[in-house]
Order: sequence, then C-alpha cells, then structure tokens
Amino acid sequence: MDVNMTYATQDMWTWWLAIYLYFGGLGAATLAVTFLTDMYLKPNRALVIWGAGAGVVLLALGSLMLFGHLLDKTAVLTVLNPLALFNQSSAWIAWGTQFIIWMMVWGVLYALPYVRETEFPHKVPVIRDLIDKPFVIGTSRLVQRFHRSVGWLAVINGVGVAVYTGLLLQSFPAVALWHNPAVPLLFTVSAFSTAMAFLLVLMYTLLHDQADEHVRVLYERIDLVLIAAELVILFSLYQYLKNGSESGVRSMELLWNDYGWLIGFIGFGLIVPFLLELKGVMRGWASRVPILTAAVLVLAGGYLLRHYFMYAGVYAYPW
Repeated sequence: MDVNMTYATQDMWTWWLAIYLYFGGLGAATLAVTFLTDMYLKPNRALVIWGAGAGVVLLALGSLMLFGHLLDKTAVLTVLNPLALFNQSSAWIAWGTQFIIWMMVWGVLYALPYVRETEFPHKVPVIRDLIDKPFVIGTSRLVQRFHRSVGWLAVINGVGVAVYTGLLLQSFPAVALWHNPAVPLLFTVSAFSTAMAFLLVLMYTLLHDQADEHVRVLYERIDLVLIAAELVILFSLYQYLKNGSESGVRSMELLWNDYGWLIGFIGFGLIVPFLLELKGVMRGWASRVPILTAAVLVLAGGYLLRHYFMYAGVYAYPW
C-alpha cells in the first residue's frame, strides 16, 4: 500500500466475526419471532421446538466462533461473568454475552413443556431420561404456569442480542463504516429479516403439513417490509459515508466498487427476494419454490452484509 495514504484496511476482525454476528442475530431473532408467534398469533408446538432448537444451536455456534478466536481463558471467563456488566459496563461484548446466555436459558425453558408433550423425545434414551427427571418435570410445570412471562424474558434478551451485534461494531470509533447510528438499526432489521426467512424455510419444508398459511403469509409480508427498510438504511448509509471522513469514503469505495456487495448482497440478497415476495404478497405463486428461493437468498444476503462490513472496515490515522 502507498505509504503516503492515511488509511489502512483492518484485518483483525474478518470472516469469523461475521459468522458470530450472523449466527447471533439470526438465532436470537428466530427465537423471538417464534415465541411471539406462539404467544399471540397461533400456538404451534412443532414451530416452537424447531425454532427454539435451531435458535439455541445458532447462538451456541456463534459464541464458539468468538470464544475460539479469543483463545484467552481469562477473557472468556470475564465476559461470561455477569459481574462484568458492573465492572466493565461500557464493554458491549460483555452485555452481548449475557444476553446470549439468558436468551438460551429462557429459550430452552419456554420450549421444555412442548418437548415433554412430544412423542419423539420420549423414544430417545438420553433425552427421555433427562426430561423424565422429577426436577425437569417440576420445572416444566412451573414454566407452564408462567409461560408468557418466560416467553417475554426470552424475547427481550433476543432483541437485546440482535441490537447488540450492531452496537458492538458501533463502539469502534476508528472505523467510520461501523461507528455510525445506522449500524445497530441495519443489523437489527437484518437479523429479523433473516429470522423470517429461516422460519419460512422451516414452514415450507420440515413443517409444511403443520404450518399455518396465515402465519406464513404474515411472515412474507413482514419480511417484505424489513427488506425495504434495509434498502432505505443502506441508501442513508451511502450518503453518510460519501460525505464523511476519509475512513468512511474509503469504506464506501471498497463496498460500492465490489461486485460481491453490489450484485451478491444488494442484488440477490435484497432486491431479488424483495421482488419475489412482493409478487407473492400481491398475486401469489403457483408453488412454494419462489418464496423458498427468496428466503434462501435473504439468508445468504444476511451473511454477506456482515462479511463485507468486516472486509471494508477502514482505519483512518491518527487512530
């Protein structure tokens, strides 16, 4: 790189953090949407079990990506300790870790009564022995009494995780692409859009016979609005970057001159699924293939957003 330049592309946070942010936002939003659907739209035991199970697995995988990269036992223990919220209240990674932990706890608890009511878990030796323990049975009955309270605790932590993924990046003032008000909003909207897409994939495949048509249509309409919101936020972000600091201008040039960002993310990750879902909402489709295609593209676009945000992060000296 030219030594006279006053900026450099960061290379510390790369694909591993993109996966962490992607899985974290997707998993948390999936849990939140699943539980809100079950509580206020239409109870669906299968959707809760699959949505909660997938959400918890995604959150766990995303966290492992982060902790595996830290490689520092002290650092891992610090962020896992709830006291970190008081000792280092400005550290968003500590807040995010606590949101993730409690999201997983409340998510598992919310799904527990449904798991015990389902026939298949009782046929699996290890799971059967676990869910038939007196403590688990008692916990399940207690959760049933306060099911909505447990659900809301999960939803609040889920929204916290989704917002946190953007706040974590925003907390780095050295990179203008990250340090602006659009990032938490963009990442939160993207998290819930990918969650809608993920649940649509579940409902059109594994849960096809058990899914409610009205819920599927509602998910498609909500995702349509969320994609439109993403496009508006991205346009605002573009205007912010091109008229901002050296760091922002360089990040903008990296993004808007890269076909992976323009065609991969904006084209196939946003515009194509928007058009497919718009047609589905207005006139419907003869088969489920177009909506499934749109959902898969949204999921791929959600990762590409975070991947290119890492790739285009630019430091401007004297930071």
